Amino acid sequence: METLEFIIHPDGRVEEKVTGIVGASCAEVTTAIEEKLGIVLHQAQTSDYFTQPLHQCNSATNQAFSSQW
Repeated sequence: METLEFIIHPDGRVEEKVTGIVGASCAEVTTAIEEKLGIVLHQAQTSDYFTQPLHQCNSATNQAFSSQW
């Protein structure tokens, strides 16, 4: 499940936590929000950022063989 969590600190800083989005696509999700919030002071990528999306390949290989019988 993809979630964005925002913590607004008493001094006005906004902390954003993104979970459930794999790879660099989290930046696509958060860019517009961050532009509205103001200056980004710090960014730290989570392990989800470095995870590669899984791609499933459905292919079959036919093998022909002959018998010496």
